[in-house]
Amino acid sequence: MSHDFEVAVIGAGVVGLAVAAELAGSGRDVCVIERHAAIGQETSSRNSEVIHSGIYYPPGSLKARLCVEGKRLLYDFCAVRVLPHRRTGKLVVAAEEREVRDLEALAANGRRNEVDDLAILTQAELAVMEPRVRGVAALWSPSTGIISAHDLMRDLAGRAREKDAAFLFNAEVVGLEPAAGGWRVAVREGGALQNMRARHVVNSAGLRSDAVAGLAGVDVDEAGYRLRFNKGEYFRLRRRPETTVEHLIYPVPYDEGGWLGVHITVDLQGEVKLGPSAFDVDDLDYSVDPVHAREFHAAGRRYLPGLQLEDLQADMAGIRPKLGPRGDEEFRDFIIREESDRGLAGLINLVGIESPGLTAALAIAVYVRSLLV
Repeated sequence: MSHDFEVAVIGAGVVGLAVAAELAGSGRDVCVIERHAAIGQETSSRNSEVIHSGIYYPPGSLKARLCVEGKRLLYDFCAVRVLPHRRTGKLVVAAEEREVRDLEALAANGRRNEVDDLAILTQAELAVMEPRVRGVAALWSPSTGIISAHDLMRDLAGRAREKDAAFLFNAEVVGLEPAAGGWRVAVREGGALQNMRARHVVNSAGLRSDAVAGLAGVDVDEAGYRLRFNKGEYFRLRRRPETTVEHLIYPVPYDEGGWLGVHITVDLQGEVKLGPSAFDVDDLDYSVDPVHAREFHAAGRRYLPGLQLEDLQADMAGIRPKLGPRGDEEFRDFIIREESDRGLAGLINLVGIESPGLTAALAIAVYVRSLLV
């Protein structure tokens, strides 16, 4: 069978772009298919833009391994490509004595994941680093940072194009069918339906990755691929001395489902944001409900006592592709899987790529390349 492309990458978020750049850079003939008009229109551009250190995830999990490796690759990549980023460092703050044990467990977990630069700070040491932050202790993570996700995605798309990767925008995959030696990919562009052929398909469709897996013949419920939409809102903080911090400030997380709690981030423009929240929704609605400001204010005041309700202004929202049923707070690892054992050789599914997907993107791309046979 003659193939139009060797690899069809479905989805032009940060992970899909990283995969496309990696595969095109290794000599593969790549086409990226994106249903929106431009790159990074969903989860990749609606998040905290944090480079995570790797402290939260169970040792040996893909999230742990790819976050730690991805962090290293990402800092090196940003240095070489001169992309906007900064090692801000992060403080995970124990607001009460009962949280100190959880803080110590978090530090121990991070060290098992080979994050070797962590330190527990006393109340006095925390006050020196962040005099406006209140806490009885803190975990200091100096390798945490921030990045411009938009600049990263533009650079990855440019690198893929430099290696002759093709891009199809406003193009929705509506059918995936195994064919001799590869796949037939049905794509709707505008009102026109066309078929292309590819030896390999990489499903990096983000919020729609479970649906794309279903098109290929995977029983998503039996496989555990079913996604739900989990929304996170952000509020921007008014600039004044009481809301000024130098580092990322996080609470001690209290669930195992991947939500890290309402935290304070500082972006590369100096804006300070509070968020995100985490609640399940049925639709892709990116509005922010101003009524939620009171909940954010209560969460932020636990460690930033000078925060006032009027400091909060509705900013943006993002939606995570979460695995598991509604209300489920169990840990779910990334699904990155070549599907030959399901009779679907050449299909690689990436499902449930939420945080730390941005940090892990370059490492995910290398991992995907290793799965191509």
